[in-house]
Amino acid sequence: MPSAQPSHAAESALVRLSRHAKVLSGQLQSLSETLFPPSSKKSLRSFSSGEVARFLGVSDGYLRQLSLDGLGPAPSLTAGGRRSYTPAQIRELRQYLAGARPKEALSFLPARREGDKLQVIAVANFKGGSAKTTTALYLAQFLALQGFRVLAIDLDPQASLSAMFGYQPEFDLGEGETLYGAIRYDDARRPMREVVRPTYFDGVSLVPGNLELMEFEHHTPRAMAERSLRGANVFFRRVGAAVAEVEEDFDIVVIDCPPQLGYLTMGALNAATAMLITIHPQMVDVASMNQFLLMTSDVMSVIEEAGGQLDYDFIRYVVTRHDPNDVPETQIVALLRNLFGEDVLRATVWKSTAIANAGLTKQSLYELDKGSVGRAAYERALESVNGANNEILGLVRGVWRR
Repeated sequence: MPSAQPSHAAESALVRLSRHAKVLSGQLQSLSETLFPPSSKKSLRSFSSGEVARFLGVSDGYLRQLSLDGLGPAPSLTAGGRRSYTPAQIRELRQYLAGARPKEALSFLPARREGDKLQVIAVANFKGGSAKTTTALYLAQFLALQGFRVLAIDLDPQASLSAMFGYQPEFDLGEGETLYGAIRYDDARRPMREVVRPTYFDGVSLVPGNLELMEFEHHTPRAMAERSLRGANVFFRRVGAAVAEVEEDFDIVVIDCPPQLGYLTMGALNAATAMLITIHPQMVDVASMNQFLLMTSDVMSVIEEAGGQLDYDFIRYVVTRHDPNDVPETQIVALLRNLFGEDVLRATVWKSTAIANAGLTKQSLYELDKGSVGRAAYERALESVNGANNEILGLVRGVWRR
């Protein structure tokens, strides 16, 4: 009886890889339809009054008194009397508090004001495992919870950030629905607003990614040959031009760069006002980052010679997946601080099973209830994440002279 599978000898590597991709793609689609039916959507949980108080910078007792006095949105109450607010109600609370406490209005409604420059933060590194996508995800969600209008742009063809926001890159996106649709060179280019999508996470919009982004890497050399490098359509300005189309809609843009220094990354670096470089404190990762820095500086010099402008408001190294009890890792962190000084964030993001377990279900700690991953582990991990994100927010506020 003939074998159902072709023999390896009769099958070229290209055909085999293509077959594997189709088989796996079909299986992933089947699993996805089982775990996440087509009609289902990711949704964001309600937040306890204690969490909301921390987001708003007020006391839990103050929120409790507001609820008792019938002021602001009415929270849901459990049988035990615990109060919780939906994301929409948190927005209402911000509006109410800004009106009730006008001297503090800016802290409750922190959106950009006239004259404030849009902040475009590129998260970059070409070393796998440096938590680049996790850093971009947590930063975007943290900023949204602080009341900012955030646009997350997934420039990685692997599209892990898009998956975390509930999109299945292979199945949910049509042609031209990634950033490539807004930066391509032909007449099929679309307005940026057409590729920006809402997400279930209140305050975060997304430009998703998938393998289509590789088209930009393939088509750019031909376009460069056909156009003057200094022309208006030069490749490294296209990401920035697309972002400029929606500038009035957002306060902060977070770009998850691809794990290589290609044309997309160069476009992101040119569009950015700030750069975060993620680093896992292991010697092999530090060595890889050294190569990344050498290559990036070379690329930046080429961009500037071609008329680009790379004037960042800040560049910071974000130490990720750090085990503070690991002596060699602690020594590497100390080395980085000695070499780069304040360019290394003071807070480090700890290696945590809570973060890893949340990622298995395509969620962040902000989306999980504490009990689902262990309260102590949850709180330790979230404290380290919030520490880093608060520092980044402080830098943004400094740019805006807040």
